[in-house]
Amino acid sequence: MAERETDAHTGVETTGHEWDGIRELDNPLPRWWLIIFYGTVAFALIYWALMPAWPLVRSYTPGLLHYSDRAKVLRDLAQLKAQRAAEGAKLQNASLEAIEQDPSMQAYALAVGQSIFGDNCATCHGAGGLGGKGYPNLRAGVWLWGGSLEDIQRTITYGVRSGDPKARVSQMPSFGRDEILKPEQIDDLTEYVVSLSHRPANVAAVRRAAPVFAANCAVCHGADGHGNRQVGAPNLADGGRQWLYGSDRASIHDQIWNGRGGVMPAWGHRFDANTIKALAVYIHANAGGQ
Repeated sequence: MAERETDAHTGVETTGHEWDGIRELDNPLPRWWLIIFYGTVAFALIYWALMPAWPLVRSYTPGLLHYSDRAKVLRDLAQLKAQRAAEGAKLQNASLEAIEQDPSMQAYALAVGQSIFGDNCATCHGAGGLGGKGYPNLRAGVWLWGGSLEDIQRTITYGVRSGDPKARVSQMPSFGRDEILKPEQIDDLTEYVVSLSHRPANVAAVRRAAPVFAANCAVCHGADGHGNRQVGAPNLADGGRQWLYGSDRASIHDQIWNGRGGVMPAWGHRFDANTIKALAVYIHANAGGQ
């Protein structure tokens, strides 16, 4: 390290540091920079004193103001609940049909339903209710369990295969995985299902599969394959509008072989009756209800 000396060109004393022949001048820091720096230090000290700041073994320093984000959220929620109480009380004794017919109640239900749908339902059904593979499209006007207000309300409340005693329950057998049918029979059934929606299919395979379909599939999907809402069986003759897992041959074969079935949560354990009413009205009004 070089000794401190005065720079001949600037007349400023050096710090004694030198790198590659370059010596550092000992210029003082700008006054504006020092003011800002000391100001931030003062702000930090004041903040530490007033606000929760330092972690302790089991808690934290509460600060002189005892401010709490958690408490603020609880106050805001209580205030919002109080504001909604009057409108929510109207829904309590009103039928779903009456809610849709009353402009004031419908507007409230749509606002609440949109919020609840976005926070809880859009994860599976999509922000616009368009669904995806394995998740129903709520805008297609196709409902495995019915699309009336009451049907939608029941599905939301108890779910599908949710474990709730009142849940909607259906089960597509895994004909291949459980060795109920032979692989060649499943190949023929795939062609048969394709033919139900009037698409080109192997005629001989369709003929062989007809008695197999009648013996194993017609009990749920109907002799003509048009489905049954009582058991949530989709219409196999509509070209794939109700098919959650795809309508191409590979998807049909996979569904017959593995028998997939999704789960719809029972929201009745989480939401009160008024919230479920609002959600049912929202879905019915905005997502193609019947």
